[in-house]
Amino acid sequence: MSGIADLVKRALYRSGLLGLYHRLRNRRALTVIMFHRVLTEHDPRWATCDPDYTLEAGLLERCLAFFRRHYNVVSADQVLAARRDGTPLPDRALLITFDDGWADNHAHALPRLQAAGMPALLFTVADVVDRNEPFFQERLIAAFRRDTVRVPALLQALADAGHPLQPAPADTIDGLRKVIAAIEALDTDARNRLLAPFAAAMDDGVRQMVTRDELRELHAGGMAIGVHGKTHTPMTRADDLDAELATARQLVGQHLGSDVPPATMSYPHGRYDAKVLERTRAAGYELAFTSDPVMNPVDGRPGWLLGRLGFEQSGIVDREARFRPDWLGLYLFRAPVKQLAA
Repeated sequence: MSGIADLVKRALYRSGLLGLYHRLRNRRALTVIMFHRVLTEHDPRWATCDPDYTLEAGLLERCLAFFRRHYNVVSADQVLAARRDGTPLPDRALLITFDDGWADNHAHALPRLQAAGMPALLFTVADVVDRNEPFFQERLIAAFRRDTVRVPALLQALADAGHPLQPAPADTIDGLRKVIAAIEALDTDARNRLLAPFAAAMDDGVRQMVTRDELRELHAGGMAIGVHGKTHTPMTRADDLDAELATARQLVGQHLGSDVPPATMSYPHGRYDAKVLERTRAAGYELAFTSDPVMNPVDGRPGWLLGRLGFEQSGIVDREARFRPDWLGLYLFRAPVKQLAA
């Protein structure tokens, strides 16, 4: 049955019926794509990256070709203009975004976007600029893949700190993700104490995050720059929400050497609530981006709170590692259209 279903998917895409459905259904919708890391298999960071948040550079090129075929790729400035004064967006508009502030966005994503002639929007965490090490979650994933940190050792550390996990997750990457979720739930001081003994094992000495010069080159090269918080802490758990929003906005503006701070931001870990939304607007942001998997209606002015569609590499390649545009189309074209806020 799965083989028949796969043939049906291919046929729908190759016949043009799926594309026609998209052209009719999504004509006045803004699709926002959410990427994170982009690496080549020859990059030394490939071996230890988090596979759930990394796209192989050749696949990015195929995604960009797919976007060119089915969408009109727009810039952040075009979306801002639509929000500010109702300047119409083209039919089937699509905005490409990247989260976090990875150095590989400069090394691998930017040249491919430039070759395709496509703009994008990068949301950077203010505090990672000019910093080598990534977030503790990615450091743990990398250490696990290097075999310098294992799940049982982390479980013992959690138990010693009074936070045992039962049942104990397996010593696999999925088990590690459960441990990471438990560590995320700790307050900052408790998390730092727990991870301190693993610091050396979590450090590979490779620069992972964007520098100030790279950030400015990204901006000059066609990537608008937005804010992804100050520390990457989920906004709903932030000790200092003003720092994560207003201070972060000022810091990213300073990194860019601009007197005008960024007008856009995205929520770390996709977390927000009514209080966060209120403070976001008070901090001066004109557009905020979520991880809610929806397309955004754009008849008239788009809302200021926008959903985004993200996907893993495993969701767009088959077992032979072949790009499957039909899988990507079935996911993107059928996403719900929903206005999150006026």
